[in-house]
Amino acid sequence: MTESPNSRAKTLNFNVGVLGHVDSGKTSLARALSSTASTAAFDKNPQSRERGITLDLGFSSFTVDCPDHLRDSGGQQPYDSLQFTLVDCPGHASLIRTIIGGAQIIDLMMLVVDVVKGVQTQTAECLLIGELTCPRMVVVLNKIDLLPPNKRQSAIEKMIKRLHKTLESSRFKECPVIAVAAKPGGPEAPETEEPQGVPELIEVTKKIKSVQMFRKPVSGAMQGDRVGVCVTQFDPKLLERGLLCTPGSLRTIFAAIISTRKIGYFKGSLATRAKFHITVGHETVMAKVTFFGLPPTDTKPSPSEPSSLETPFTFDREYFYQDEYVTGQREGASGLDPDQWALLEFERPVTCPALCLVIGSKLDTDLHANACRLAFQGRLLHGFEDKSYSETALAQLRIYKTKHKEGQVERVTDDYSVIGRSLFKKETNLQLFVGLKVTLSTGESGVIEGGFGQSGKFKIHIQEGLRPETKQLLSSTSKKKGKSGSKGVPTSEEEPKAESQPVSIHLHFKRYVFDPHKKMVQS
Repeated sequence: MTESPNSRAKTLNFNVGVLGHVDSGKTSLARALSSTASTAAFDKNPQSRERGITLDLGFSSFTVDCPDHLRDSGGQQPYDSLQFTLVDCPGHASLIRTIIGGAQIIDLMMLVVDVVKGVQTQTAECLLIGELTCPRMVVVLNKIDLLPPNKRQSAIEKMIKRLHKTLESSRFKECPVIAVAAKPGGPEAPETEEPQGVPELIEVTKKIKSVQMFRKPVSGAMQGDRVGVCVTQFDPKLLERGLLCTPGSLRTIFAAIISTRKIGYFKGSLATRAKFHITVGHETVMAKVTFFGLPPTDTKPSPSEPSSLETPFTFDREYFYQDEYVTGQREGASGLDPDQWALLEFERPVTCPALCLVIGSKLDTDLHANACRLAFQGRLLHGFEDKSYSETALAQLRIYKTKHKEGQVERVTDDYSVIGRSLFKKETNLQLFVGLKVTLSTGESGVIEGGFGQSGKFKIHIQEGLRPETKQLLSSTSKKKGKSGSKGVPTSEEEPKAESQPVSIHLHFKRYVFDPHKKMVQS
């Protein structure tokens, strides 16, 4: 008699990320909690053992009876057990790429803090990564065995109070804080030493849910699951780390457009054309960044409406080129950052799903500097899959710069025409500017008709004609120019001095950054 699939015990899985500063005891905590280890658990990597630190993600698990409120599986066979998969992340600053990758598959973060040292640099970075990637967190105060017994409880309470104050403005406000000693006596202590505080920690984590199987038969797997796959007649040495996905769910892209939000803890500006480490999917790659936003008249958010990147991106809209990311402090009293986006141009192609989380960092910052290296975050909105995207696709991205040129009126030729100068260089191709509108400082509007002579001068047609007061102003200037020199020789051919020229010419236009023809456009 064969066993019915429905008669098998059904397990509800939950992925728990173990993050924190290097040497805070994350792996010891994972070992103390786990009953089942995978081939990648507890620093089995020889290099990890040699260096004494975690170098890659470790996976292990433990199982408890499923609580009553989680047994229901939507009308299907009820869950019998609740399994926790622990994702042990590295803590060293240089391995932040691996940390971010691990954080994207977890449902709950356990932030491990050394009770003696408190919040350290990578503790803060892990906290920030958790805010971007998962909804819930438990803080584990580890190494309480190092505190003097007579002062232990007061020291723990003091640290808990300090942590709650640190987390007050984060999404993890009032999260549980559990004090433990995952490995009493330190790494060299005998294995007979029982961990302290672990039962209390398990009671906290029983409240959360997700799906995966560990060393148990499953009919399928989903994003975040850790599964073993048996492939017959296959040499595992030929397999490299990669992605397994539903066909069509991933795209390999050479550039991308993302929504952007600066991370408040990052000090300094985010400059266009600068290079950042971009973490997208499970890859971190260098990319050149171009920031852009809505035209200046549209960028200030209403004081009554928070700016939350609800303005949808579309290729049909025009956008304003920004030399750097614009913060709300510069935009107005509301203090909210306006909606803005970024073009990422990767140094090598990356494979990722649509709408995935994107994190921009400055990982080349000094590891020992007490500064946040995570600079901005957003969502991937559009990917360019063509390697020649700069020639074939970027022109449809209508990002523009505004340009302003100023010259002077040299003289009047008739009531509807003037000659201008100092707007262009002698070698400028004036044919590119024919037909563009200009305005005089006296209020008249005109159109550039073409060049005049060989020195960069040009002719302007005034459609409505010059005003009488403008003609009088220009006439008085001409008289100053026409006065004789000391020997009675007329000096009208001399170039007039700037201070004697009262009428200026203004040319305003915009140019699209990715227009291959570099055309000048006026509204």
